[in-house]
Amino acid sequence: MILTFIGTAGSGKTTLTAEFGRYLEENGYSISYVNLDTGVRKLPYGPDLDVREEITAWELMDEGLGPNGAIVKSYDILVPKVKTYAENIRKLDEKSDYVLIDTPGQMETFLFHEFGVELMEEFPDALSVYLFSPEILRKPTDFCFALFFGLMIDLRLGVTTVPALSKVDTADDVSELRKYLDDVEYLTTRLKLEPSTQGLLAYKLCSILPELAPPTRVLYLSARTREGFEELETVAYEHYCTCGDLT
Repeated sequence: MILTFIGTAGSGKTTLTAEFGRYLEENGYSISYVNLDTGVRKLPYGPDLDVREEITAWELMDEGLGPNGAIVKSYDILVPKVKTYAENIRKLDEKSDYVLIDTPGQMETFLFHEFGVELMEEFPDALSVYLFSPEILRKPTDFCFALFFGLMIDLRLGVTTVPALSKVDTADDVSELRKYLDDVEYLTTRLKLEPSTQGLLAYKLCSILPELAPPTRVLYLSARTREGFEELETVAYEHYCTCGDLT
């Protein structure tokens, strides 16, 4: 099984990758780790495949590029090697129960650069987990944005994407957040009361979300407490099982 963790900076991708891997290993599974972040200095897991062996962003910064330019340039360098990385990931998949792929800290690097898109085209059956954290959910329109962004990742990368609220242990009231994330009808009703143009747009978008989005459910995860890990494991199994669905 190939699981790819994607999310905004600070959403906890790397920490979750490491802790979920440990959880799976404790339950008897063999795990391989893939690091696709050229800008990370330290990792809490030992990668079996690491793009930093080819190039790092800080090497390019030493040559005079700024942080953003160095990151983009590093993936320009990696693009010609996409097929090689894909083949190596397949080899890891053959020998391991799970391959956990940790994507760049800057999500847009993976989504909008051809390296990420071309790599995921090699694995149409992979499962993508889109992480977003509680601090971005301040008003009803934020929930619409989070849900739609997961759909956009699915569209951009061509792989099934499951939205996941990370760091749930930091949320003041997870039950309140679940009202909006688990029930699109409830969210749409709340958005209908928003007087702003932004609220109207979100209302129209969320009204058609059930028609556009593939059937799935939102996960609630915490790397610190391991909340939701069993459900994530179940969703991964359902994705790869012909009899399962993600609702």
